[in-house]
Amino acid sequence: MTRILVYTGKGGVGKTSIAAATALACADRGYRTIVMSTDIAHSLGDAFELELGPTPVEVVPNLWAQESDVFFNVARYWGRIQRYAASVLRWRGLDEVMAEEMTVLPGMDEVGSLLWIADHHDSGDYDVVVVDAAPTGETLRLLSLPEAAKWWMEKVEPIGRRITKLTGPLIQRVVGMPMPSDDVFKAGEELFGRLEHMRGLLADHSKTSVRVVLTLEQVVIKEAQRSFTYFHLYGYPTDLVIANRVLPDAVGPYFRGWYEAQQRYGPIVEKTFHPVPVRSVPYFDREMVGVERLRQLGRSLYDVSDPTEFFYRGRPYSVHRENGTYTVSVDLPFTEKEGIDLSRHGDELVIDLGTWRRTVVLPRILVDVPTDGATFEEGTLKIRFALPSAQESRS
Repeated sequence: MTRILVYTGKGGVGKTSIAAATALACADRGYRTIVMSTDIAHSLGDAFELELGPTPVEVVPNLWAQESDVFFNVARYWGRIQRYAASVLRWRGLDEVMAEEMTVLPGMDEVGSLLWIADHHDSGDYDVVVVDAAPTGETLRLLSLPEAAKWWMEKVEPIGRRITKLTGPLIQRVVGMPMPSDDVFKAGEELFGRLEHMRGLLADHSKTSVRVVLTLEQVVIKEAQRSFTYFHLYGYPTDLVIANRVLPDAVGPYFRGWYEAQQRYGPIVEKTFHPVPVRSVPYFDREMVGVERLRQLGRSLYDVSDPTEFFYRGRPYSVHRENGTYTVSVDLPFTEKEGIDLSRHGDELVIDLGTWRRTVVLPRILVDVPTDGATFEEGTLKIRFALPSAQESRS
């Protein structure tokens, strides 16, 4: 079985170094490992101090690395569709080079990078695929793409194909505009099929783990909480949170205020993401680049643990839609209904159990939506939210 490890986090928290160190630790354990970046602003090669390209490059025994290239990915995954789009632009008067440039739409590079994940999994060449993902906002947008693609294929594409068959020949004769042939539609179907396959792999709890990298800063923690909720909303399993660049106790006066802030935020992170474990990585006294320093980083993070193990299995909470409402379900084993106190503050749902507090950051769609009651059955707390009227009208 191929294991897939996806590392994501707000830009600047050190997720690339963590992903590279993880891949190196896997390779040193004998796993055939590939680490790849889906971030347009690549820094994976910089971490290894190595020039990387759009196809895998061997770094050390058992370890390969890859940084995507937009034109390489477009040719590989969008080729037939791009050629049709380019023909339309040439018909509008653009020259060959400009037409090709214009058909590289925003997001194509990241989508192509994600499709590489499925290719590496299906090839059987690797035991572990480590993904240095784009910052959380971009990653979440891309991970939601297969659902949008599914809707498009089911609702829009059949209509477009029928219209093209009925009116395409007439339009081409009258105005001369190139019309998509059947193989263009087939290429689109194949591409969307690959996206759906990729989504299935990333949502497979027996193969994939999403790992959130953060630093102990208020803004970073807030974004990590929200992204954590969204990963569960889309069914992507999170098994580890990594608090990076934690200052040691023996800091000088200049860093004392920062150290004290980290000491305050540390317990908040532990409680917020419980029962998903949180591991800390110290703030090193030098830049962690190059194979040997990345090995040191990996040892600090995993110690004697196998990076491919599942550090948590299950879903601490989930968000789903049913019967005209959204429901947030939170597992609270060994808890009595009378001991639960619920409150809400803006986009935060606060659950108090005696001296223990759990904060769930709501998805944006629920921020302005009123709660519609709650139930507690068989160890699971379910909070209902009325469906937003705007969303309801679009359904």
